[in-house]
Amino acid sequence: CALNGGAYLDFMGNEFGHPEWIDFPREGNGWDYSHARRQWSLRDNPGLRFKPLGDFDVAMLQTVRRLVKKGAPVCLAANDGDKVLAFVRDDLLCVFNFNPVRSFTDYGVLVPPASFWTHVLDTDESRFGGQGRLAADIVYAPVLVPANGELVQQIKLYLPARTALVLRRTPAARKPGK
Repeated sequence: CALNGGAYLDFMGNEFGHPEWIDFPREGNGWDYSHARRQWSLRDNPGLRFKPLGDFDVAMLQTVRRLVKKGAPVCLAANDGDKVLAFVRDDLLCVFNFNPVRSFTDYGVLVPPASFWTHVLDTDESRFGGQGRLAADIVYAPVLVPANGELVQQIKLYLPARTALVLRRTPAARKPGK
């Protein structure tokens, strides 16, 4: 949602409301539509774990509608070894830890100068079925670090395995709580 130009994309295997296989109508299945539909009723079944996924879907789309404008995304980090991707779009910083087993403490992410960052969306929130390991009231302040012979600003993040975090820029002149 945050990287593309407006289309909605979920990762294969995470499609909401597809508990079985997906098979679009085609000649090989007799043009059958029975496996080409979403089963929205699954979200309301207390015996299944679809409600948190549905809640995340709603929160993600609300975030995009409220905060994403037309600015192009700018990649800040793409670390194949760590499996971490970070990009900024408009006033949002999106950080993804795709690593299936490794969490990172104090992971440095370069940020634009003179900016503080606050939580907007965290896939690890308990309401989304996560473990709730990050406090939503944290304000991330940039620190200066040397890089390629100059000082750059970065924030330090805790990135649990298989999570994503969306932060919103708050200019230093308007630091929260001041």
